[in-house]
Amino acid sequence: MTSEGVDTEPLDGRRRRWQEHNQVRRQVIIDAAIAVLERQAPGEEVQVQAVADEAGMSRTVIYRHFEDRSDLDRAVQREICDQVGGELLPALSYDGTPDQIIHRIVGSFIRWAEAHPTLYWFAERDLAGWGPSPLSQAVEQVAEGIEGIMAIVVAALGVELTDDDRAALDPWVFGMIGAVFAAVRRWLERPVREPGIEACISILSESIWLQINGMALSRGLNLPDLPVAELLQALGPADGESGSEGGA
Repeated sequence: MTSEGVDTEPLDGRRRRWQEHNQVRRQVIIDAAIAVLERQAPGEEVQVQAVADEAGMSRTVIYRHFEDRSDLDRAVQREICDQVGGELLPALSYDGTPDQIIHRIVGSFIRWAEAHPTLYWFAERDLAGWGPSPLSQAVEQVAEGIEGIMAIVVAALGVELTDDDRAALDPWVFGMIGAVFAAVRRWLERPVREPGIEACISILSESIWLQINGMALSRGLNLPDLPVAELLQALGPADGESGSEGGA
């Protein structure tokens, strides 16, 4: 401002501040929607008015920041999946043997889902016309992490996979992880969550490891019971470069 009270701030500066303001308001609305979801049971419809009340604003203001209800729901789904990713990121490290890492990844996801069943239900919702739910990104993140572990183990053993095996690795691992996500959804929906959470984690992580180990044995590979970080270190920078892309 000048001494005469005339606003001399450049247009770009005002536009930037307005955009930042809008981003803050959008986040307030998204956080309010998640707070409302956390108080509800899976399957219970979230009312926009409840979100507005939680955010301390009117429904009209909400629709200034989102095109429609689907746009708001999609933004909430993305936020939930970002939370899932934050929970899974530490578990995707190469600390431990392959079966221990898989157990840690599965455990991190199931514990999050058990603590936030409504968020998990909402993240899986299919919003017509918006394509696959953002939860598929979390599935892909886990699948890529496990695929990276397998690549390191195969390289450490000095084995050359066939072209078909290499081509099938991605959809196969993605399918395994997708099955775990579906199993967790079924477990959460049961009137009584049986088995208990620790048994559920053990059974599902073991099922993944048995599939991986079984596929390896059918190809004459004996998977080493060694920490993945040690295998990666033994490969050296050149050999381990491709496999390290899958780790956190």
